[in-house]
Amino acid sequence: MKSQLRALIEQGIANLRAQGILPADLATPDFVVERPKDRSHGDFATNAAMTLARPAKSNPRAIAQALIDALPQNDGIGAVEIAGPGFLNFRLSQNAWQRQLRAVHAEGARYGRNASGGGRVAGVEYVSANPTGPLHVGHGRAAAIGDCIARVLDANGWAVKREFYYNDAGVQIENLTKSTQARARGLGPGSEGWSEDFYQGHYIADVAKAYLDGASIEVDGQVITGARDPENTDEIRRFAVAYLRREQNLDLEAFRVSFDVYYLESSLYRDGKVEEAVRELIAHGHTYEEGGALWLKSTDFGDDKDRVMRKSDGTYTYFVPDVAYHLTKWQRGYERAITELGADHHGSLARVKAGLQALDCGIPQDWPEYVLHQMVTVMRGGEEVKISKRAGSYVTLRDLIDETGADAVRWFLIARKPDSQLVFDIDLARSQSLDNPVYYVQLSHARTFGVVRKMAERGLSFDLDAGLSQPIDIADPIVRDVLIDLSRWPEIVEQAGVDLEPHQIATYLVELAQAFQRYYNANIFLVDDADTRNARLALGFAVQRVLANGLELLGVSAPEEMFFADTDGAEAA
Repeated sequence: MKSQLRALIEQGIANLRAQGILPADLATPDFVVERPKDRSHGDFATNAAMTLARPAKSNPRAIAQALIDALPQNDGIGAVEIAGPGFLNFRLSQNAWQRQLRAVHAEGARYGRNASGGGRVAGVEYVSANPTGPLHVGHGRAAAIGDCIARVLDANGWAVKREFYYNDAGVQIENLTKSTQARARGLGPGSEGWSEDFYQGHYIADVAKAYLDGASIEVDGQVITGARDPENTDEIRRFAVAYLRREQNLDLEAFRVSFDVYYLESSLYRDGKVEEAVRELIAHGHTYEEGGALWLKSTDFGDDKDRVMRKSDGTYTYFVPDVAYHLTKWQRGYERAITELGADHHGSLARVKAGLQALDCGIPQDWPEYVLHQMVTVMRGGEEVKISKRAGSYVTLRDLIDETGADAVRWFLIARKPDSQLVFDIDLARSQSLDNPVYYVQLSHARTFGVVRKMAERGLSFDLDAGLSQPIDIADPIVRDVLIDLSRWPEIVEQAGVDLEPHQIATYLVELAQAFQRYYNANIFLVDDADTRNARLALGFAVQRVLANGLELLGVSAPEEMFFADTDGAEAA
C-alpha cells in the first residue's frame, strides 16, 4: 500500500511538471511516505509538497493543494487533507482496505515476503561456540538472533547460507584435552595434580567416561571411537571435541536451529588458508617486522594501533585465522557476510576488517557486517540463577529449554534489540497468562480456530469468499486498527531485514495480537447471521495468517489449539 501511494504521488509530481507548475527538468525529490504516529491523522502522510515548494517558488500549502489536484484518480484514496505547514494526510477508502484483506488471504504464507534481495547470497554466521562445553544462555541468544536474521533475510529474497565456525584449534582445545585426560586418570577438583585452569563442570567427567568406555560418536559423517587409553593425548583431544560437538548439535536441534555449513578453524591451517592470507598481506606491503614479530599496518585502515600477526615464537595471534576465514567467505561468493557475536568480541572487529582491507582483493569497507548481543541475566523467583547442575559455572541453553520449552526460550531471547541487556524471567516464560507475550501471541493465533471448532459443534458454517465480499466497517476504530496492523506486515518484514533486527517482528506480533484481542472481545463470532459471521471470521483468519507468518520468522510454533478460560468459563481456543 505504501509503495502504491508513492507511485501515485510521483505521477502527481509528473503532472505538475506537465502543467508548468514545476520546472520540466526538476528531478523527483526524495520525499517520505510514512504512517502517522497518531492514527487519527490518517493512514499515511507525506512531506512531498514541502520538498517541492522552493523549486515551485510557492508556499508549501499552496503547492500541497496543487499536488492534491494533480493526483490521478484512484479508488483506493478516500480523502486527502493538508496539515500543518504543508503535509498531506491520506485516508484510504473502503475499497483499499477490502483489497488489503483479500491480499492477505490470497498470498497466504507468502504475504509479507519480497524479492528485494534478488537471490543474492548472504552468509549468516552465528553461535560459533568453542567445542569445549555445553552451550550457555549467551550462545542461545546468539542462536536465536542469528537464526531469525537468516529467516528474515530469506523472507526478503536473499539466498541465505547459515554457518557455524568451530574454534577447534588453540588454547581452549588444549585445556579441554588436559581436563578430559585428568578426569580419565581419575582426578577431579581438589585432587593433587588438578589445575584450577581445567574445566570444572561435571560434563568433563561424562566425556572421560565415554572415552574410557570406548563409546562411538558420530559427527559430520565420521565416527570417532574412544581409544580407552588415558595417556593418548591426541585421541583424547579428537574424541572430546567430537563428543562436545555432538552435544552442541543436539542442543541446537532441540532449539530448532540448523546450519548449511560447518567450518573448522583447524581446516584453515590444514588447507594452508592462514598462510595464504599472510602471504597476500605481505605481498601487498601492509606488514612489517619488528622485535622478531610480524605486524599488520592496521592503523592504515582505521584501527587505533598496529597489530601483531605472527609472534616471535612463530605462532599466529587469534585475529589472523579470523581474517583468513572471512577471506574464504568472500571467495565463496558471499555478497553479504553477517556475523552475530557477543559484545565482548567488539575489540577484535576493527583488526579483522583492517586485515580484509589490506588484502586489496575488492572487499567493500562495510564487509562483513556485525550484530553484537549483550549478556543475558536469568531470573527465577526474583533471584538470579547463575549456575547449572551439569555445567557448573553457568546456565545452559538446555536448562532453559527443559524448564520453559523451545518456543518461550526463542521468543524471550529474540524479543529485545540485540545490543540491549536482557533479563530472562523463567517464571514469566513458563506462565500461561496474558502477561507472557509468546503465550499471548500463540493464543491469539489459536482463537479463530477455536471459534471454528465451536461453530462446527453448533452446525454453523464458514464461507471465506462470502466473508471477503462483505463491506468492511472502516468507521469502527477497532476494525480499522486491525486492518492497519495487517497492512503494516510487509513493511515490518522489509525493515527488520534492513536493520538486521528480528526483535521488530516480535514487537509487531504483540501489537497485532492486542488489536485482534480488542476486536475479538468487542464482537460475537458465533452468530446466526451468516453474513456477519463470515465477515468476522474472514478478518480473524487474516490475523491468524499473519501471526503464523510472523511466528515462522521467529522459529516459534503456531498452535491451532490452546486452552484458556474466558470469564464465562468457556474454552476460548
